[in-house]
Amino acid sequence: MKIYKIIFAVTVGILLGGCDDAVDITQPGELNGENAFTTVDNLNSGLQGLYDIYDLSPAIQFNAVFTDEVTIGFDNGGQGIGSGEYLFQLNAGSDAPDQNWSMYHAALNSANVLLEASKNITPEEGELGEFNDIIGQIYALRAYAHFQVISYFSSDYTDEDALGGFLVDFVPNPTLFLEKERSTNGEIYELISQDLILAEDLIAEESALTRISKDFITALKARMAAYREQYSDANMYASELLSKYKIPTREEYVDVFLDSSNVGVIFKLERTLGDSHDRQITTGSGLGAGWVGANFAFINATVDGSPYFEMGRSLFDEIDQEDVRFDVLLNETSIYDNGAEVRDTLVIGKYPGSEKALMNDLKVFRVEEMLFIKAEALAAEGNFNGAANTTAALIKELRDARFGSDQPLPVYADATEAFGDIIDERRIEFAYEGHRWKDLKRLGVLGNRGIKRAAEDCASFGDVCELEASDFKFTMPIPLSELNANTVISQNPGY
Repeated sequence: MKIYKIIFAVTVGILLGGCDDAVDITQPGELNGENAFTTVDNLNSGLQGLYDIYDLSPAIQFNAVFTDEVTIGFDNGGQGIGSGEYLFQLNAGSDAPDQNWSMYHAALNSANVLLEASKNITPEEGELGEFNDIIGQIYALRAYAHFQVISYFSSDYTDEDALGGFLVDFVPNPTLFLEKERSTNGEIYELISQDLILAEDLIAEESALTRISKDFITALKARMAAYREQYSDANMYASELLSKYKIPTREEYVDVFLDSSNVGVIFKLERTLGDSHDRQITTGSGLGAGWVGANFAFINATVDGSPYFEMGRSLFDEIDQEDVRFDVLLNETSIYDNGAEVRDTLVIGKYPGSEKALMNDLKVFRVEEMLFIKAEALAAEGNFNGAANTTAALIKELRDARFGSDQPLPVYADATEAFGDIIDERRIEFAYEGHRWKDLKRLGVLGNRGIKRAAEDCASFGDVCELEASDFKFTMPIPLSELNANTVISQNPGY
């Protein structure tokens, strides 16, 4: 497994960098748990280093550029085109697979380093609760990383025998060259479930915006059950969170994406001035880090901010201008409906910046996702029409909140229409949050939806307007960096 040889030294550096105590390391890259982690405070510093690895920015840009969320902006200098993502080009040498594979396997390795090191720590009086909570958070973060790998690299979330990523519940020796085939979904799901059971027993807090809590665990269970089409469980977990978190009002929804409100937010990755994610990034790379808005514009989220990606016209056409999401997704300086002589400039406004331009917190779980998961579960059961406890009722509930007025109750001819409406509504609700590609992968066939760009967004680039949800490119390829070092690993179909 080439990934472990590459990231081991980086992992140890990240985990130890935050420790207050000096650390004596016998050899470069060697982890000596007895010396590196001797106190609960040391372990907590290591946990903060583990959190620091996680970043949604690559997913946000990939999901936007590869699908139909964006079009090429007027200040584009080849971003998305040179990489091929906007042209539906995805292969083992592409950046997105390498970024996701490396990030989440680095997180897995780091979590295991901490778990192994924790065995050498004896909490002092009064520290046992904090120690257990730290260990619980590490287990939950390991579970989340395993699931993220499956979500990008498994060809079928519902197939227990399909290959996912590596099942990593050990610290690999960095001096060994390990060749290993990927584990199956079933094997990884089982470890995720075990980790979440351990985490739930150890973690004390019911809810915590920027730390793993019991609600984070429930949200992950709900998402994973929905991906696996285990809809009875998905409904149960989603309903639990819907009873605890409220859907934001129109005003609150605006504030959520200005980071001045957290109504409905279950867990987010906080980004703030001076943290490790507050840095200059290569535009178009997907590595926006704390400057997530820099995935779409060079300077700021206005028409004068040099947008190199703009809102996709087909997405723009789907959003009613009375819907508050129109105001959140599209910056007010955008130019549209001015006739053929004036070029439309649809500036993405979801990440205008809170502490600085283009810097915003990254929402991992919002209660709105739980509403859609429940709606999905009800559609799968055939309960898609009716005014209560149905897909239609839930979709109406969300639209009522977004329009601030009573909206019509949808009526669906069949489950296909219901799933199609769920996808369409998720497209608007979660635009630029890193969901679109995965939503189409798992629900597109059920709802008869795929990538569909407006003609004007693809006319200059050949036949890159549409991609069916059944296409093999809705599974990422194993990256070249892994293939070159690991002759045992299997590539995903189609690549």
